[in-house]
Amino acid sequence: MTDSTAALLARPELALADDALVLSHRLGEWAGHAPVLEEEVALANIALDLLGQARALYGELGDEDELAYLREERQFRNCQLTEQPNGDFATTIVRQLFFSRWQELLYGQLTDRPLAVKAVKEVAYHRDHAEHWTLRLGDGTPESHERAQRAVDDLWRYTGELFQPLEGLTVEGHPVDWDTLRVSWDGYVADVLDRATLRVPESPRQSGWRAGAGRQGLHTESFGRMLAEMQHLHRSHPGARW
Repeated sequence: MTDSTAALLARPELALADDALVLSHRLGEWAGHAPVLEEEVALANIALDLLGQARALYGELGDEDELAYLREERQFRNCQLTEQPNGDFATTIVRQLFFSRWQELLYGQLTDRPLAVKAVKEVAYHRDHAEHWTLRLGDGTPESHERAQRAVDDLWRYTGELFQPLEGLTVEGHPVDWDTLRVSWDGYVADVLDRATLRVPESPRQSGWRAGAGRQGLHTESFGRMLAEMQHLHRSHPGARW
């Protein structure tokens, strides 16, 4: 790894871009498979919003196609939450609730970055959509409640990584207040789950669980398969123009 590559991989903007790109691809996998037509459109729109965020962030760092399609798995810095398989609709919704609220709070702090000011309006919609469905699923039928609770329990282990400080991410020269962000996120999620008649899992901090290592380039098994699918066309036809 060259010094310039190592410096690029350490940029906090790359981690945020990777988060958006990977989750965008996951949501795109719902095309043709969403439970109702309205959700087909909603999930596609959220995916496009995230893709636009990723492109803008990559554009600040270099060539967006190279960064998205020519890096190896260990060079991606997305948090492990975003790469988790879609599972059923409840899993996708809970994953979106956890991530969107984190994005909304983080971008709300980054008031000196034009991209964040624009994106916070988008992610507020993403969060509202996920909250709406979490309430419907959690406080719905016994089947939907069971699936929603299972999604919360399965995905909770990945939320700790969201609050690992991204070195170099500042607001007007000052570090992001990660502690305040975590407290706000905890309070919001606890309130939504309570209204959805869902149980908040044991806190990772109380159980001694350590956050994932996606920010360090260590990913879950499903990520490699997803990345191979996402990069296949570009790598098969390098330099092609469509």
